[in-house]
Amino acid sequence: MIIPRQAYSPQSFTPMASTPPKKPNLDSVTTINTDGSRYFLHPADVHGKWTLARRIFGLLLIAIYVLLPWIPINGAPAVFFDVEHRQFYFFGLNFRPQDLWMMFFGITGLGFSLFFITSLLGRLWCGWACPYTVFLDHIYRRIERMIEGDAQARRKLAAAPWTAGKISKRVLKHGLYALCATIIAHVFLSYFVSMERLYGFMNEGPLAHATAFGIVAFLTCVLWFCFGYFREQFCVIMCPYGRLQSALTDDDTVIIGYDEGRGEPRGAKDKTTGDCIDCRRCVNVCPTGIDIRNGLQLECIGCAACIDACDDIMRKIQKPTGLVRYDSLNGLSKKKRRFIRPRIIAYTILGLLGMGAFLFTATRKAGPYTARFSKMAMAGQPYLADQETVKNFYQLRFLNKRNETVTFRVTAVDPPPGLILSGGDQDIPVSPRGEVARQFVAILPLKGIEGRTSLTFRITSEPGGHQTEQTLNFLGPNAHQNP
Repeated sequence: MIIPRQAYSPQSFTPMASTPPKKPNLDSVTTINTDGSRYFLHPADVHGKWTLARRIFGLLLIAIYVLLPWIPINGAPAVFFDVEHRQFYFFGLNFRPQDLWMMFFGITGLGFSLFFITSLLGRLWCGWACPYTVFLDHIYRRIERMIEGDAQARRKLAAAPWTAGKISKRVLKHGLYALCATIIAHVFLSYFVSMERLYGFMNEGPLAHATAFGIVAFLTCVLWFCFGYFREQFCVIMCPYGRLQSALTDDDTVIIGYDEGRGEPRGAKDKTTGDCIDCRRCVNVCPTGIDIRNGLQLECIGCAACIDACDDIMRKIQKPTGLVRYDSLNGLSKKKRRFIRPRIIAYTILGLLGMGAFLFTATRKAGPYTARFSKMAMAGQPYLADQETVKNFYQLRFLNKRNETVTFRVTAVDPPPGLILSGGDQDIPVSPRGEVARQFVAILPLKGIEGRTSLTFRITSEPGGHQTEQTLNFLGPNAHQNP
């Protein structure tokens, strides 16, 4: 139900501009005027516990984004998409193109984990961790407020004629926007070429590495356009995640909501009215231009700015905080809340299965090296036997995924009596990202060998001391009788 709006009445603690901000409604998007033109939002700044927590968390995410290419693990950056050599490094794990099938499990696990978070806490991702929101709120809007002032000053500047002062402010603002976009684009490219090579590219000039320069230039322009002009339109128009929330949430999902029972009727006229004084402070701080009092809407990104804004007003008029708060629809309606629900259980199980399968396969298949044994036939025979010994022939292929030389050694685990390894018992060096194939012969006394015997080998790599074990079949006389 949409509550009829009362006339806008400015309060002493909420100064208004000469032209009040547009009043949101549920019939159209706030950022679109009646003639179809763009309505530019100028969200006011806000302070409070949620805003402070978001800012700290956002700056931490930015620091992680910048620092990951600098953190070496096993001779490579912590996260590195080495396109040139067709390798992907992820916190010590190394993936080759033939390992990409494992990403199915990882993407599935992440997808259901996002479904779980959305079903439990609404659009928490959008307001707190989405890269678009993080860069826009904690870098670009900070720059804008530093140069052009608060929301009222920015609206006045936007409506003012093009004077020297306005031009200088806009040039300075967009110059800093372009600089930040360039830095973000360079950091993004470092995830694909490494920070060291990127620094070399920058020293050699743009024409020496035209492709890399073109990528950075393109990303810079896209980022400048998105954060300098398009802004909240991406969240409102293009992002598909907002459309999913209606299918993923229910009445027990924790969202940002307005306590209508406590706040209505609005107005602060007498003791019969609710706690909402219709100051529209929650509307003025909203980065997507909605009125949270109209209920949960597609444009809401869960940033909690309206919570801090309303709590600040409530403290000033000596009313309890929490008129706008994190709560479920059932909680706002004073109904019983449920935490454990069928969809929460289903998304939890599916997310854990996906991530568990990814971690299991990744740790087993995407280690710092791979060592593959294959049985070889000599003269068309699976083994060679004489009056005293039986010989089996194997090929061992080492693939070094590190950026440093690795030495491998093969040893037998609990070997049967008389086992001799010929060609596989010495140290085998493999160059960085190199591959080496070696043949070796396993020899056992003929006496006591009938059919199939299992041999277990341990492969040790240095530096690091990483070990894996593989079990092979050793064939002898009468193998067909002992499968």
